[in-house]
Amino acid sequence: MNRAFWRGKRVFLTGHTGFKGGWLALWLAGAGAEVHGFALEPPTTPNLFDEACVQASLASHVVGDIRDAALVGRALAAAAPEVVFHMAAQPLVRLSYDQPLETFATNVMGTAHLLEAARRAGGVQALVSVTTDKCYQNKEWFWSYREDEPLGGHDPYSASKACAELVTAAWRTSFAVDGAPRIASARAGNVIGGGDWALDRLVPDALRAFDAGTELAVRRPAAVRPWQHVLEPLSGYIRLAERLCDADGDKAAGAWNFGPAEADARPVSWVLDELARTLPELGWRATGEPSVHEAGLLKLDSAKARGLLGWAPRWGLAIALANTAAWHRAWRSGADMGDVTRVQIAAYEEAAVVA
Repeated sequence: MNRAFWRGKRVFLTGHTGFKGGWLALWLAGAGAEVHGFALEPPTTPNLFDEACVQASLASHVVGDIRDAALVGRALAAAAPEVVFHMAAQPLVRLSYDQPLETFATNVMGTAHLLEAARRAGGVQALVSVTTDKCYQNKEWFWSYREDEPLGGHDPYSASKACAELVTAAWRTSFAVDGAPRIASARAGNVIGGGDWALDRLVPDALRAFDAGTELAVRRPAAVRPWQHVLEPLSGYIRLAERLCDADGDKAAGAWNFGPAEADARPVSWVLDELARTLPELGWRATGEPSVHEAGLLKLDSAKARGLLGWAPRWGLAIALANTAAWHRAWRSGADMGDVTRVQIAAYEEAAVVA
């Protein structure tokens, strides 16, 4: 992060009451940015937004639905941002099977509402639209996906994010005129970290089982994902926004992967066994139960971000899991979680790049 760049910078952040959005809000505010949040109420109880007192760091906090185009437009215009991060989404694969229409409305039309509001407001220099690694047409092959691979999606969530990528590209190419924001999309791996209580995610489910003293039932222990601490992609989004604001920032307008080191694309079983090193009471078992379709293998190629943005991961997966467990233990002990979160952000900024 170039802290001098963010000092006094006006930022509009959608999805700030969520897990990733809460971490980003605290990081930007800690660097001196004026952060204006737009999101639904926090999706779980407990949640990072409340536990880390994120609202206290915000310049404004608007509770609203990204599907409401008029409300999005008014909130963004009132914030008069220079930089926009779009993270509001329906983020769960399995929930998308139960709520396919809501998923498409939020992830596709919600993205269009935000892009149009930014275009019409004027003054926005850079816009980073966050999607997912699951936007690719996953062929279950060993090789990592690059930004120019075909988009696709077997399930409603993945398909909606592929659509969001197309919507973002359409606004970028259709309205790239003087005064329009420079627009990029960002695709990250499976993020972990303290403060995530979402249902049907591996690490939050494991921590819930740990808290309850029960054994975690696991559907697909052999499934491989590009695991990374939440601060890894967030650092990429921050660097990307900075680059978009450069004099030649139009060269950064496009799609970007922010995935972990190759070695950190690990099976579910490895992640749980490693987490159990820090939390020995954690136990798990494979169920073999049938479920809706879920990808068995998925990896990202982040060579573009490494080469053109100078971005690289700083925490390997073992360190990421240890910090996630440490955050959770601190929460259980009643610590000030805003302080704990900021300490972990500072430690990440000081860490060396993973080779």
